[in-house]
Amino acid sequence: MSTSGDFQVKATAGDTHLGGQDFDNRLVNYCAEKFKREHKLDVSGNKRALRRLKNECEKAKKRLSFESDIDVEIDCLCENTDFTVTFTRAIFEQVNMDLFIKCMDPVKKCLAYAKMNINGVDDVLLAGGSSRIPMVQQLLQKFFKGKELCKGVNPDEAVAYGAAIQAAALSGNGKGKFIQDFTLKDVTPLPLVMEGTDVKGMNKLMNLIPRNTIIPVRKCREFCTVKDNQVLIDFRIYEGECSIPANLNFLAECSFHGIPPAPKHVHIIPCFLRN
Repeated sequence: MSTSGDFQVKATAGDTHLGGQDFDNRLVNYCAEKFKREHKLDVSGNKRALRRLKNECEKAKKRLSFESDIDVEIDCLCENTDFTVTFTRAIFEQVNMDLFIKCMDPVKKCLAYAKMNINGVDDVLLAGGSSRIPMVQQLLQKFFKGKELCKGVNPDEAVAYGAAIQAAALSGNGKGKFIQDFTLKDVTPLPLVMEGTDVKGMNKLMNLIPRNTIIPVRKCREFCTVKDNQVLIDFRIYEGECSIPANLNFLAECSFHGIPPAPKHVHIIPCFLRN
């Protein structure tokens, strides 16, 4: 970022399979096992009981960011049997330690994508409710060699603040010198890929826009017919890094109609994608 209000995103990284609910679920499993052990009752197939457990475990997780231990009491959790448990911060950290360690992987990847080391980082800003968790903060501070973490912005509201500023800047209706001078050069958070059919008639994924490409960007990919007298070409666009389309985020499906009949491989169809 420059003092003139220009923001340049160097890189982004994340784990789409890791979030605050994963911590909640670990506590739910802990409670379900404790309840089964103490009362010989299995709530793993009881949706109502699991929903009540999850609500209480989410509250417990949030409170443990500010308290060392809390008591949870649920009346008539299953078959008129009450459930009580005392959560300590140590228990919370123990059942989630592997997830805490996984939290650091995107941090390391982001620095690698940006071709930076920790010495090039001036400030570490916390965003997202889970950044309040003491163990997350401890691991971050340790990774950045004791650097003080910036906690001046409400982590639950940080994303909304940023979206509001960006919306005001893009709409042209924002007031104030900061909004008028604000510019953001962002990057694609995940790769964009196309699924088409190869010359053997097999579905194939093709990389189109790599992760962390500066946007807006315009890319072209050429397609050809794979059958004689083919008059239609279909392809699908996904977002993600998996080689299996079912595990990617589907974005769109496009079709080229009205291709003049001809032998296969004769017609070359350029496809432009802008992000």
